[in-house]
Amino acid sequence: MFRRVAIIGGGAAGATLLSELLERPVSQPLHLDWYTGGSVPGRGVAYGTRSPLHLLNVRAASMGMFASRPGGFLEYMQKIDPSISGTDFLPRSWYGDYLEAETATALVRARDKGHDVRVVPYEVEAAVPENDGVTLFQGESQTRVDAAVLALGALEPRPLSGVTDDALASGRYVLKPWPLLADVKPDTQAHNVIVIGLGLTAVDVLLELASKWPNARFTAISRHGLLPEVHKANAALPFEDSEELVEAMHDAPDIRTWTHLLSDAISRTDDWRRVIDSLRPHTAMLWGQLSQAERSRFLRHTRWAWERARHRMAPQISESVRALERDGRLHRLRGHMHGVSLTDNGLQMTLLPKGDATEVTLDADLIIQSTGLETDVRRTQHTLLQQLMTNGHIRSDPFGLGVEATTDGHLLHDGKAWPRLFAIGSLLRGTLWESTAMPEIRQQARQLTDQLLAD
Repeated sequence: MFRRVAIIGGGAAGATLLSELLERPVSQPLHLDWYTGGSVPGRGVAYGTRSPLHLLNVRAASMGMFASRPGGFLEYMQKIDPSISGTDFLPRSWYGDYLEAETATALVRARDKGHDVRVVPYEVEAAVPENDGVTLFQGESQTRVDAAVLALGALEPRPLSGVTDDALASGRYVLKPWPLLADVKPDTQAHNVIVIGLGLTAVDVLLELASKWPNARFTAISRHGLLPEVHKANAALPFEDSEELVEAMHDAPDIRTWTHLLSDAISRTDDWRRVIDSLRPHTAMLWGQLSQAERSRFLRHTRWAWERARHRMAPQISESVRALERDGRLHRLRGHMHGVSLTDNGLQMTLLPKGDATEVTLDADLIIQSTGLETDVRRTQHTLLQQLMTNGHIRSDPFGLGVEATTDGHLLHDGKAWPRLFAIGSLLRGTLWESTAMPEIRQQARQLTDQLLAD
């Protein structure tokens, strides 16, 4: 059993692992160092929003923090409001409250059980893993732990290629939407806003700014110009032929074959969502069977369609976005952004519309980059990850999806697993593919706790 463990990252993944460790009965007290980086412990970026417009895209019944209690969030909410149903899509801020409450309870219980838990509101600047432990550096101090877990969540976004330095320096090109949304003030000016991306984050940006800026007009740009798909109002029954589908995919790990198998399965059911959802428990296994060439093919040609179908909008969110389009306030474009520059009047974007050979220019008062989860450690400016990469302690996934790791979370170096350096959550996306939502994170936390506390 590793008695002294460091958890690096203050978001939902770190909080879930900490709480899982503190829930378990152990023969000796634990010493846990939780480096939260100064954020509110447990909420992180994902659940730090306070806007009632930002809803979970998973039903309440499935969002429990612990693998042993998947209905924990619903139980928490029904104590506040008994009318809440398990099929409801609730505000993300409420989920952040739940994470905070569960984490606070875990910390109180830790003291009662004699555990020594330090919540450190700073970043770890460097780490040196060895076979018998990990040394962490923070300023002039260093700490030796039996094991360390990177629970860093999404990385800081990087500007897209073609965005000029003066456009970035102007403050009109926004790389990080969440601080903007947290501080945005009501305004009646006729803002002209471009949003790059049409995923769930972009939808949150559009709804929040549209509510605060009633005279603003929005142009949203993506490669295909399509919004995420939509959940049905009521949960559907499981897909009855899921075992046969998974077995057929297992026998033929080829993206073209999988596409045909999925199309055939969808043609035999009344709701395609049932087919997609039936794959969720098997996604990591199926991803692990794909060759590098097949993974590359998926990322180039199929990823966008999978993401639309897999990460869906709540019905009421979809209706709000469609209302913006009906009112003429939102216009969607398909194309590739080639550049953004600063002008006397604001920003100008150069865009190549899909199917055209001629570029067009778009003027904007504000451009917001909302292109989804950033996990590419090759480009990150995160101090700890840069140090680990530079010193050869970790390596990037070949496709920039995170770090090289085993399926149980051990980080790799030169093809070998560090025995005491782990990751949880989004950094494992290259290994597991689905590794960012709470149902996957809580399962990882349970399995990682089993390893950390094993005799």
